[in-house]
Amino acid sequence: MKKILIIDDEIDLCILLKNYLTRRHFAVETSHRLADGLKQAVNFSPDIIFLDNNLPDSQGWTKAEWLLNELPQADIYLISAYKTTPSLPANPRLKIIEKPLSLKTIEQLLS
Repeated sequence: MKKILIIDDEIDLCILLKNYLTRRHFAVETSHRLADGLKQAVNFSPDIIFLDNNLPDSQGWTKAEWLLNELPQADIYLISAYKTTPSLPANPRLKIIEKPLSLKTIEQLLS
């Protein structure tokens, strides 16, 4: 069973994504703060991480490179409501997606 970690402070989004992904037979954990999400990432060892940028305790994207190095099996989807071009390393395991997320976008990412 593939594992997904959602790090986003929008609680409703986390609930909706978790419910949808759980029905699709993924193991899903959520976090609403970056510090907690990083701990969960190491302990849970997810295959996919949805990482929001604007979190209450920090900018999520600042830890994208660390997550890539720490979790070599994980694909990381950086999510944001703003069109942003962060200076991140080019990596096929790192993709930027914009909010609002649609189920069609989620399906494309998971296939």
